[in-house]
Amino acid sequence: MLCIIPARGGSKGVPGKNIKEICGKPLIAWTIEAAKKAKGIDRVIVTTDDEAIANVAREYGAEVPFMRPAELSSDTASAIDVYLHATEFVMSETGQQIEKFMVLLPTVPLRNEKHIEEALAQFEADGATTLISFAEAEVPASWYHKLDENGRVHNAGFGQGITMTNRQNNETYIVPNGAIYILDYDLLKTKRTYYCDNTVAYIMKREDSIDIDYPIDFEFAKCLMQKRFENK
Repeated sequence: MLCIIPARGGSKGVPGKNIKEICGKPLIAWTIEAAKKAKGIDRVIVTTDDEAIANVAREYGAEVPFMRPAELSSDTASAIDVYLHATEFVMSETGQQIEKFMVLLPTVPLRNEKHIEEALAQFEADGATTLISFAEAEVPASWYHKLDENGRVHNAGFGQGITMTNRQNNETYIVPNGAIYILDYDLLKTKRTYYCDNTVAYIMKREDSIDIDYPIDFEFAKCLMQKRFENK
């Protein structure tokens, strides 16, 4: 299966985060190496608009067969268009149709080859159209509230009217963690969505699901990774 790793250069929360060092390697290297080690992944490509990211990606074994166009590298660019551009480039290059492909975000460094292999195995065993990785939500949906322009608190509508209870008594909710996507080209092209009636969830532990958006996420991920190295 083709694996696409999207990594643009214009991060706002943590500038230069995709090649910022974490535990001895650039952040993106952890995802590239996991993909390269995983059984079932035939090709790993990085789509980026940044030459520094491209050079690091090649150093760690990924292909960078094109530089991402500027119109697909802005803050408002659609991830779906980025993935379609990458898959269509590969199809044009090889002359072969791509039905399914994997996307790994480089900002989830604790996702490893075992997770990738488990997700692939589940996807095949379930006969799914798409697969998305999730982690358990930190708080139940009924706890969410909205803050209006006057600073007043309102129920967000999730479980409205339900009496607040201890979190242990609430149903389990899951949220996408950005670690693994197995997507369907035709669904993405025609419906522009990752989801359908045959989408399955690959559930990951919260501690494996740290998605680096802010400096505190970076420090938290580093602490978890260092702890794991110490326990090996």
